[in-house]
Amino acid sequence: MAEAGHPEVRSVHGYVFQHLLTGPVRITELAGLLGMTPQGASKVAAEMERIGYVTRRVSGDDQRVRALELTARGREAIEAGRAARASVTEDLLAGLPDPEALFDALDALSEQTGALRDLMARRLRP
Repeated sequence: MAEAGHPEVRSVHGYVFQHLLTGPVRITELAGLLGMTPQGASKVAAEMERIGYVTRRVSGDDQRVRALELTARGREAIEAGRAARASVTEDLLAGLPDPEALFDALDALSEQTGALRDLMARRLRP
């Protein structure tokens, strides 16, 4: 990520990014999605806003309620993360004699643990 111009990205930012992909999210809602206090979510949001990944805007008619929204820089960070993940995956698979066997084993493991359902429902937490 640093090489792609995003040296300040932390793992917790990835969890926030996944919940902002579909649009703005209020801090209290984000806190619930991440399994943290509103104060903790607000602290992470302030850090991400300072870095330039998100912006806060008024949510609805209540001027006191703010929602987080991705900025162009935030979307760039997401794309850089996707590219990095694809590159690492490609490198890992290139060294395996039978990548499909690994996928089958991972599918079975995720089915047993429910991890894939949580991933697909964007319920992973930091």
